[in-house]
Amino acid sequence: METSDVKGLLAAEHAALVNDLRELTDEQWGRTSLCTEWSVHEVTAHLGAGMTTGQLAWIVSILRAGFRPAVHNRRQIARFARSEPAATLARFAALGTEGGEPVRLPTGDPSPWLGELVVHGQDVRRPLGIDREPAPEAVAEVARFYASRDFAVNSRSQVKGLHLRATDADFTTNDPGLPTVEGPLLALVMLMAGRSAYLDQVRGAGAAELRGRLEG
Repeated sequence: METSDVKGLLAAEHAALVNDLRELTDEQWGRTSLCTEWSVHEVTAHLGAGMTTGQLAWIVSILRAGFRPAVHNRRQIARFARSEPAATLARFAALGTEGGEPVRLPTGDPSPWLGELVVHGQDVRRPLGIDREPAPEAVAEVARFYASRDFAVNSRSQVKGLHLRATDADFTTNDPGLPTVEGPLLALVMLMAGRSAYLDQVRGAGAAELRGRLEG
């Protein structure tokens, strides 16, 4: 997929997530996401930070954090977040618009940041009971990227030795002779990102192995 097309998907998923979060209560903002160390508010700030950290700033931040991603992420969340969740959302919503901050991604390839929006979007939607899935084209692009390398999440390593097959899209990865894990493409993406909450949506001879890796 062309870079411009991926950027278009990223912009669309950003807008969709902003729309889903507009009417949250204080209790909902504080709810634990599927990324269990962060609340819904913190996930939103994390996404905003990731979209406003250019390559040089990202390198400086991770160096200052001693190559400890958790420290880097915590500092970046604190940088982007406002004291009130609604203000954090307003800042996040304004990214890339007139009057808002420009979008600056840490890499020239926007695919990993589309992955951040797709995965973290579901991290907050599912606990909030928001029934919306990302655009199929966005999920497919993230699936291809996650199957090809480890970046931000150990997606490729997570499914090493397993054959993944989507039941609702044209997607497979790894040798078909390996133990199979099959299910909806979004579930496969979320599992590659380490989200065990989606294990109930997949089946196959490799499903038990994958469960052991995620829950072990």
